[in-house]
Amino acid sequence: MLTILGFAMIATFLVLIMTKKMSPIAALVLIPALFCVAVGQGAQLGDYVIEGVGNLAPTAAMLMFAIVYFGVMIDVGLFDPIVRGILKFCRADPMRIVVGTAVLAAIVSLDGDGSTTFMITVSAMYPLYKRLKMSLVVMTGVAATANGVMNTLPWGGPTARAATALKLDASEIFVPMIPALAMGLLAVFVLAYVLGLRERKRLGMLTLDEALAREPEQETVSAGAGSTRGGSTGSTGIGGTGGTGGEDRLRKDAGGTGTGTDADPADEADDDAFQGLDPNRSTLRPKLYWFNAGLTAALLTAMIMELMPIPVLFLLGAALALTVNFPHMPDQRARIAAHADNVLNVSGMVFAAAVFTGVLTGTGMVENMADWVVGAVPDAMGPHMAIVTGLLSLPLTYFMSNDGFYFGVLPVLAEAGAAHGVSPLEIARASLAGQALHMSSPLVPAVYVLVGMAKVEFGDHTRFTVKWAILTSLVVLAAGVLFGIM
Repeated sequence: MLTILGFAMIATFLVLIMTKKMSPIAALVLIPALFCVAVGQGAQLGDYVIEGVGNLAPTAAMLMFAIVYFGVMIDVGLFDPIVRGILKFCRADPMRIVVGTAVLAAIVSLDGDGSTTFMITVSAMYPLYKRLKMSLVVMTGVAATANGVMNTLPWGGPTARAATALKLDASEIFVPMIPALAMGLLAVFVLAYVLGLRERKRLGMLTLDEALAREPEQETVSAGAGSTRGGSTGSTGIGGTGGTGGEDRLRKDAGGTGTGTDADPADEADDDAFQGLDPNRSTLRPKLYWFNAGLTAALLTAMIMELMPIPVLFLLGAALALTVNFPHMPDQRARIAAHADNVLNVSGMVFAAAVFTGVLTGTGMVENMADWVVGAVPDAMGPHMAIVTGLLSLPLTYFMSNDGFYFGVLPVLAEAGAAHGVSPLEIARASLAGQALHMSSPLVPAVYVLVGMAKVEFGDHTRFTVKWAILTSLVVLAAGVLFGIM
């Protein structure tokens, strides 16, 4: 009976959030509460939830302060020189532009938010693609796949979900996965190089002044159109994340380059017309650039070396970044308010997940479902449950939200793997393999920001991207097996 009710609870949860009949937070709370009563354990609901909240508090703290930290870093201009450098590197060479798209998307993905990544990437690269008449689905496909690989960062969402669902430390899941994820990112760069060569062959090479001589596009990409985020799937914090001041940070003038043909290409490369970040926003702190760069490098290094728990590192980093960059209290309050939607969505989703995972575990549903799965998996496949999980993560994270997969399916796979001697850490790492494909799922709100700003039909993006994203995901999985990570 518990097996049937467990699968029914997961199915009900998935149907309601995929059909958008309930918000993920409401579904994570109400559905398990009802099923807890249905199995006759309603009196223990409070104990299950309190225990779950205690287990998830560190993950919630990590996500909250990571969002604030990287939001502040974008506000103060940490990524501006990177964007300008990539644009200057690209010039008017289609191959360089596609590779630059992948590099920019990967770098900006450090903030853990897919919507922010796509807003910045499209705002910076769209004018070049339009001027050179390059394929825009190449831009969206490369950006989405690069972000999918980087989405596995501990504060990005999937790793935190896996840690939450299996009650593991996020750093224990992520740090050993770095070599496999690096191979996945390398695969994206190789893909970008190959697609760029194809675009170069199709269009030829132009100097930047020749490109500027082409008739300017009059379309305007609105950063504000992509600033509304949410939903459970986001590639970003658990349940997606809210706006982080994108409307204030991003600017794109598709037609403001001028049409002169006698300008020096090197000078044109630095022209503000190809500037993806507003160089005049009031939050910039150019005198503190090297402090912010050093702080970020130190923070990421400390995280990889596991010098302190990740939540503590981001808590200290966010407090220091706010204090140094915005010493006046009104400015600090304004920055925190700008990222409040992010923080609320993420923390709310984490604590709502405590109800779902608490009930699933406390009532014994997970154990019973795992027993059923173990019986269904051939004995020969039992010791390879990590690989099975990695392969399943591709279709499951594409056709369902990250919330549904990590909170509903992963605990069952972990229990089944444990019965065959496969550790939950291996299962958790393998579950990240499908994220490159997940970022192009129709259930991911951020992908609509991407295709909307790039003016690409979602169907065209899907047809072009899915095959490359699957290949990238398989590279991550194969590298994980090769390196003995799973």
